[in-house]
Amino acid sequence: MAGHSKWANIKHRKGAQDKRRGKLFTRILKEMMIATRTGTPDPDTNPRLRLAIQNAKGANIPKDTIQRNIDKASGKDSATYLELTYEGYAPSGIAVFVECATDNLNRTVQDVRMVFNKYSGNLGTNGSLSFIFDRMGVFTIPRGELNEDDFTMEMIDANASEVEVDDEFFTVFVPFDSFGEMQRKLESLRIEAENASLQRIPKERTTLDLEAAKLVLKLIEMLEDLDDVQEVYHNLELTEEIANSLS
Repeated sequence: MAGHSKWANIKHRKGAQDKRRGKLFTRILKEMMIATRTGTPDPDTNPRLRLAIQNAKGANIPKDTIQRNIDKASGKDSATYLELTYEGYAPSGIAVFVECATDNLNRTVQDVRMVFNKYSGNLGTNGSLSFIFDRMGVFTIPRGELNEDDFTMEMIDANASEVEVDDEFFTVFVPFDSFGEMQRKLESLRIEAENASLQRIPKERTTLDLEAAKLVLKLIEMLEDLDDVQEVYHNLELTEEIANSLS
C-alpha cells in the first residue's frame, strides 16, 4: 500500500531517539506514570498502561524497572504531569507539532519557546496545524515469519488504512477511532507489536534543499532534547539526500 514517505520520516525520528536511549527510556517511563496516575495500576483494567508496558518491553526496559515505576506512580507523593501540545513553524514554513508531559508548566513553555526563537521558528496557537496533521494509530510489528499477503489482509480486515513493509518490520496505520480495534485484532492473532502509539501524520510533506532542511532538523533535534518533550512531529520530506547526510 502507499505511503512510504510516512514510514521513512517515522523511522528517522525513532532512530534519533534510539541514539539517546536513556532519553527514550525516560519518555516511556513517564508515559507509564501518567497512565497509572490517570487510571489504575492494573494493566488489565487500564488500556493506556497496558500499551505503555508493551512499548517498554519493546524498548527492552527491564521488568523490575517497569514494576518499580508503576509502584512509584501509585504512591501519593508521585509527580503529577500535565500533558501539553505546542504548534509552530520551523524555518521555510515547515510545520512542527510538539507533545509534552511536564510537572512545571512555566519551565516547559519557556524551553519550547526558546528553541523556536533560537532556530528561527515561530510558535503558533493551538489548533493552527489541525489541517496539516491527521491523528492516527501506528503499529510497528516485527516481520518474523509472518506471510506478507495474509498479514496485510488481516490488517485491512481490522480497518487498517495503510500497511507498509521493509526487511524487518510491518508498519500498520489505522484511523484514530480504530486504534483499539487494531489492538484487539493483534491480540486475537497473538501478535505483539514492538511499538504502538497514536501519532500525528502529515497529510502532505514539504521538500527542501539540503541546507534548508538541516536548519529545520536542528530545531527538531533541540526540541527532542528537552526533558519535558515526549514527541515531535513535522511535515518535512526526508529525501534520500537528506537521509544520507544524517547517517
